[in-house]
Formats: sequence, C-alpha cells, structure tokens
Amino acid sequence: MKKIIEEIKRLKEEKKAVILAHCYQNIEIDEVADYVGDSLYLSQMAAKTDAEIILFAGVYFMAQTAKILCPDKKVLLPRLESGCLMADMVNLQQLREFKAKYPDIPVVCYINSTAEVKSECDICCTSSNALKIVESLKATKVLFLPDTYLGKWVESQLNNVEVITYPGYCPTHLRIRPEDIIEARKKYPEAKVLAHPECHQSVTKLADYVGSTTGIMKYTTVHDDKQFIIATEKGVVDRLKRDYPEKEFILIKDNIICPNMKWHTLADILNALQNEEHEIDVDKDIAAKALNCIDRMLEVSK
Repeated sequence: MKKIIEEIKRLKEEKKAVILAHCYQNIEIDEVADYVGDSLYLSQMAAKTDAEIILFAGVYFMAQTAKILCPDKKVLLPRLESGCLMADMVNLQQLREFKAKYPDIPVVCYINSTAEVKSECDICCTSSNALKIVESLKATKVLFLPDTYLGKWVESQLNNVEVITYPGYCPTHLRIRPEDIIEARKKYPEAKVLAHPECHQSVTKLADYVGSTTGIMKYTTVHDDKQFIIATEKGVVDRLKRDYPEKEFILIKDNIICPNMKWHTLADILNALQNEEHEIDVDKDIAAKALNCIDRMLEVSK
C-alpha cells in the first residue's frame, strides 16, 4: 500500500491533478486526497481548483458536478459503476411529470441527482445547505427531489413552507429504524444521538442533532460530550475515531455502509491516474443549464 500511495502522490504532482474524496469513502483514500468532505465542500473545492485533472473519489453524480463546474478540466472517476441509487430514482421524464403535476412552483434538486435532472431544476442543494436554499426561494410551496426524507425534514424546520417531495430515498440511511435508536440509547444512556436528514422522520425525531456529514462531525468537536451514537454512513465514524481517539463513536448499526461509495480503492485511483481513464463528460447544453442550478446554490451558500 505504501508504494501505491507514493506513486499516486508522484503522479498527482506530475500530472497537476487534485484528488477529491467524499467522507463515505474507504478511509485509506484520505492518505492521497487533497480534500475530504461532504458534497457541498467538494463542489466548492472543484470550483476553485487550478488543477488540470480532477480525480473524484466519490460517486458518479459528484464527478458530473465537478465536470459541470470545470468544463475545461479532465475529470476522472476511478470506477465508472460507482453510481448513486437515490440519484437513479428520478430521470428527466419523471422530473417533467412531477413538475407537470405542480406547475409554477420552484424546484429544488438535491445534489444527489444527474446532470440532466439538474438542468431542469431551479436550484441545487446539499444536506449541508438544504434549509438555507429552500428559505432563499421565499416561496410558500417548493418541489423537492429526489430525497423525500431530506425534503420533509426541511419542511419540519420551517413554519410556512410546504415542501412537496418526490418519493426517492437513500437505501443506506433507510436501514436505520427508530428501534435502533431506542436500543442504542438503552445501551449508551449518556451518548448523544446524531442523525443524517436522509434518515426516516421517525429516526430524526429521536435524535439530539440532525445534520449533514460535516454537521455531524463538527458537532462532536464543539461539544464536550464524550460519547456519540452516529446514525449515518460508516465512513463518518471511521474518520471520527481516527481524529478524536479521546471520544467514543458508536455506529448505529454495522450495515450502514454505502456499497457504491466503498467501491473505490487506492489501486483504482492509481490506475485512473496512470491511464487517465474513466473520464466523465457531460453534454454541453445540459451542462450549461445544470451549471445555473449549481451556481445559484454556491452563491446562496457563500
């Protein structure tokens, strides 16, 4: 592994490449990543980079977003099959049908969506900024897709906005059930429960804090509690255990793992850099429309 890491670092310098890694990735990828974080942070880093090659250790829609933000750069995804089950739940035709049912209502799409879907939405959001994005529209009704649970959590935080959601979801977060929280609290009565808003409402209602992956990680650093039950993907727990060994982090269930996020290995990253393969491309017309959607989000998120 050490030789692979050294060769990746050498190739990064030689090819003027930057590696972006989502915090659900296998933790050893952090050894070669330039930036590790959630979707909002990585989108912001992609928009700012002066690298010639962006290698995205994440899933397909993330690499697409980087390509939309940086059309003149080469964007590589180590494993092309690394998609997102939630993003695949809505295509362009389904989006149009959804919009047709509720005409003249602004449409917010979660970043977990394809470039084609983004191209026909008004503004994008991530779990970090979804509340801020919906508020920025100053509308009494908003369409939200594809994640119904994030959309309904946003609605629960606002007084006078109806969030009409598309019936998509994250299969990984839906494995977390309210009884898991109840059992964990019995076992760890002093622990704080931190949950992702992609979880079912019956789960988020039982949490002490609901937030994005970055929000969850920040919560553990600014609070004095020593024990945390983490209701999100295992990669978050792996990094918290590594970075804050003085605290205890309990993954709510052993199977809260996104298989698509875990496909990439250091060997895949090395191969992609060596051969500059698995390049992501987005149709120029679609990219131009999707860019407006993403840029509006980045502007609101400043």
